[in-house]
Amino acid sequence: MSLFERILAARGLSGDAARDFLQPDYDKKHDPFLLPDMEKAVERIVLARERQEKVTIYGDYDIDGLTATTVMLDALAAFGFEDVDAFIPNRFVEGYGLTVDAVETIAAQGTKLIITVDCGSLSHKEIVRANELGVDVVVTDHHNVSDIQPPAVAVINPKRKDHKYPFIDLAGVGVAFKLVQALQTRLPGLPVGAEKWMLDLVALGTVCDVVSLKDENRINVFWGLKVLQKTRRPGLRALMAVAKVEPETLNSRSLGFALGPRMNAAGRLETARHALDMLLAADNQLAYEKAEQLDALNQARRADQTSILKEATLQAEEFRDLPVLVLSGPSWNHGIVGIVAAKLLEKYQKPTYVLQEMGETSKGSARSFGGFSAVEAIRAADDIITKGGGHTLAAGVTLQTANIAAFRQRVNEFYKSLNLTNQAALLLPKEDVLIDDFSEVTEDFVTQLASLEPFGSGNPEPVLKIKNVIVIDQRRMGTDNQHVKLDVKDAQGRRLQMLAFSAPSHFFAEPGEVVTVVFQPTLNEWNGRRSVEGRLLHLVSGD
Repeated sequence: MSLFERILAARGLSGDAARDFLQPDYDKKHDPFLLPDMEKAVERIVLARERQEKVTIYGDYDIDGLTATTVMLDALAAFGFEDVDAFIPNRFVEGYGLTVDAVETIAAQGTKLIITVDCGSLSHKEIVRANELGVDVVVTDHHNVSDIQPPAVAVINPKRKDHKYPFIDLAGVGVAFKLVQALQTRLPGLPVGAEKWMLDLVALGTVCDVVSLKDENRINVFWGLKVLQKTRRPGLRALMAVAKVEPETLNSRSLGFALGPRMNAAGRLETARHALDMLLAADNQLAYEKAEQLDALNQARRADQTSILKEATLQAEEFRDLPVLVLSGPSWNHGIVGIVAAKLLEKYQKPTYVLQEMGETSKGSARSFGGFSAVEAIRAADDIITKGGGHTLAAGVTLQTANIAAFRQRVNEFYKSLNLTNQAALLLPKEDVLIDDFSEVTEDFVTQLASLEPFGSGNPEPVLKIKNVIVIDQRRMGTDNQHVKLDVKDAQGRRLQMLAFSAPSHFFAEPGEVVTVVFQPTLNEWNGRRSVEGRLLHLVSGD
């Protein structure tokens, strides 16, 4: 069995399952009408088309919501709707999700139907207010739901307990795309198959929202990457140019680390409307201007993030004995603190909440891992917070600044009540296979690995582990010598270079040391030459 076949087998892929995984079949998509309330939603939207009512798409300000909004705008235009608007809340004005003020504004503008994307499942009072104003609401969402649904015409969410859908981990844009597929059965204007041109948006939102790239998500992203390579959208072409992403080499990493951060920067610093305007731009010049604006915002975001991280790290030292970090500062932009929380989780190997103190109120984000649910911990502090929600691994919370210390105590008590053990080990990279030597770690092998794309949550890049290799050379790099390149040799004398950026101190092994390394094989191209090297993920001295 070849090394590639061993990796497939380690992931439970053989025979037909392996073939389906390596070449996903778009036609194996699930019936959209298996989603709860889909029939009700379609009936109401068809009625809106017959009456030519004004419709407003209400999207979230992150990339999942922005791509879902664009999918719905494109689809309703194709279906012949003449009066469709989009409302993207401002993180710093309306905050997350539906708000009563926004609903009242939208109603005053003549809207008769609101279609939410990537939000709305918990918006009970906001939807009650919409109904009072004569506005119907169709919710499409993928976030956690309550036992009682809000009084919308339809609440399409695969996480509802009464769902019959075979796959519940769709992104918000994935749910919106299912609504489009359902509408195709009832409305002319978007022939079956034409919706595939929207897969560039579906792929972008799905990868960047870090949902599991399995089942229907894998199908959508696999084909969506191919659509994105030849996208018809001037905005996405411009964004790829600004981000220096070559369409021919586009992969899921390009979405998650190049395109996504630039789009999300708009909502983190100013307004996500900048990113939506880029997606909707029909003119190449305007598209490029918007893409450059997003690039500038992303550079500013990175600078702010570095500053906040330094301050938060100093504060984290005060609480490093606690199992959960709760940190706050008055100058920490709450649009950025979620990224900072992720960095601190990685550094301290603890669930982390980072908040901006805005006078009497504080708002922030959490990142978690393992058996600790960030959102369940927030619910355990329900009596001392103003608002909170999200997922197991990422959540948001708003509370009175005076309650931060009590909140810190409450989430740590919740952690201790779970009796979790050995959580830090869950953050260590898990190898797919243990290899004896580097003989099969070749350029052809790395090329084979690319057939497992798209990589992401639920389908990580393959990881190899090898024991008892000898460090031949160590090279420190970077302005602060924070990066390391190791030249290591296996028992047969074959050598491979291992590279780690911002490496922890124990990665700086000295020549002559015998080490065990965990790495991802990659192709390095420099001055027209290609070579295989390893992305060093973990290193242990000795066997």
